[in-house]
Amino acid sequence: MSATLELARELIQRPSVTPEDAGCQTLIAERLAAAGFGAEWLSTGGVTNLWAQRGTGRPLFCFLGHTDVVPSGPESAWQHPPFQPIVEDGCLYGRGAADMKGSVAAFTAAVERFVAHHPKHAGAIAVLLTSDEEGPAVDGTRHVVETLAERGSAIDYCLVGEPSSQAQLGDEFKVGRRGSLTGHLTVHGEQGHVAYPHQADNPIHGFAPALQELVATEWDQGDDDFPPTSFQISNIQAGTGADNVIPGAMEVVFNLRYAPTVSAEDLQQRIEAILHHYGVHYTISWRHSGGPFATRGGALIEAVEQAVTAHTGRCPRRSTSGGTSDGRFMGPTGAQVVELGPLNATIHKANEHVAVADLEALEAIYFDILQRLLDCAAG
Repeated sequence: MSATLELARELIQRPSVTPEDAGCQTLIAERLAAAGFGAEWLSTGGVTNLWAQRGTGRPLFCFLGHTDVVPSGPESAWQHPPFQPIVEDGCLYGRGAADMKGSVAAFTAAVERFVAHHPKHAGAIAVLLTSDEEGPAVDGTRHVVETLAERGSAIDYCLVGEPSSQAQLGDEFKVGRRGSLTGHLTVHGEQGHVAYPHQADNPIHGFAPALQELVATEWDQGDDDFPPTSFQISNIQAGTGADNVIPGAMEVVFNLRYAPTVSAEDLQQRIEAILHHYGVHYTISWRHSGGPFATRGGALIEAVEQAVTAHTGRCPRRSTSGGTSDGRFMGPTGAQVVELGPLNATIHKANEHVAVADLEALEAIYFDILQRLLDCAAG
């Protein structure tokens, strides 16, 4: 059994449903300590955060990951118990196998091997782990990045182990992500009898013209790396359940995944201007999960492409698709940020799994990336 597979199994058997860590990070910290890393716990708000670093020079290369997982759902939907890792037909099954305990195991093993081969490597290597990626993401990576900024610590390269591959390992990696802005809108009306509409104010009817314009609006045209901003309604609720009552209010939840060509503030102003234009009586609250980020070029992207090609024979596509990740907290610091991990086809599903061969190849790719970015002549 390879070091990566063995460690992945040990991590999966710890039921670290967000925000619990269940001892995963202690296990990693102990292994990294044997490789000369100093461990620091930057935990807050019931969230466990590990910052482990070896060396003090530049460049500082950081592997970023999370040890928390989403709930397993009904165990009856699983072929095997979700927290009992099983290898079957060449695949490792268990909650977190792909998202992202497999990647954590791979980059931990890669770091151990790299340090063993290059004990006098240039620069510094860090591993940042949180148990708050699958949750609110307030007291996890965001908190650690803010703490590092207060100290004046600067990360040069950040590789996030999120499952980025689509059909084959390394066929795609993320060089950025869109921003995410959510609006919680309440449209106010006046409840009444449907037979006497002049004595009521139907909030659904009042919102309908504004909704049509919101859906039809072109917010931007995107750019070479990002698609145009997307406005999507996720929830609408109104009514008492009776078919003869005009509701007094309507609740609407919507989200915009937006490109760097527009700001969250601009989107808020434009949306509220549309609501005002149609005379909608409303209140609204906003939740900004994170802004867009992009690594347009640089040494990290080059190293990733070269390493993936060397070990898989394919040149990976650069992508900014998908949801948010903790890379959104690293991007604004000026670090070069990419996401590279296993296939994402089974993440958050029952019977989550990853190919054992992919885990071992991923460890080799991570090792190769470290060699390409850190001058190892002294080692």
